[in-house]
Amino acid sequence: MNKQTKSRLQMVALLVLFALPLGIALLLSNNGWQPQRTRSSGILVNPPRNLDLIPVTLSDGKPLQWQGKDVPWTLLALPGEQCAVACLDRLEEILRMRITLGHETDRLRVVYLGPALPSGFVASHKQLLVGLDVTNAFASERAQAGDPLALALVDPQGLMMMRYTDDYAATGVRSDIKKIIY
Repeated sequence: MNKQTKSRLQMVALLVLFALPLGIALLLSNNGWQPQRTRSSGILVNPPRNLDLIPVTLSDGKPLQWQGKDVPWTLLALPGEQCAVACLDRLEEILRMRITLGHETDRLRVVYLGPALPSGFVASHKQLLVGLDVTNAFASERAQAGDPLALALVDPQGLMMMRYTDDYAATGVRSDIKKIIY
């Protein structure tokens, strides 16, 4: 092999060395794959749904404020027809997840919009806001089968940004919220 052929082979090898990762990335991207760290667990609401005109009355009789100077992010807990054992367990899991946000806990409020909860549950979870969806405006976001719980994430401007079906993983919800709040 002469010197010119050897130089050309080295050039081709160098070109392949740089082009191969780009080709693999394009192939993976075109097939819909994304790295786990950049993928969200919820379903992006596109375009975001404006909730400002939806009346929600809290258990103390006051209206829920969707936007304002001191309004934090809101995680809506939306059960199906009832909130029994599985739903209460999921709700408690979400409240524990909120606590793990540490000093950022105040930047997220959890609002339950569904059938009446046991009074003991509400009394032992003071951080939970309980409200009433007067117009049934969240019917399409609610859990579809009986006892589970679905979620929706609302920004401080009153826009629903993301929703989670009743098969969500609390760790995935926490991961999404951490990306937003921190």
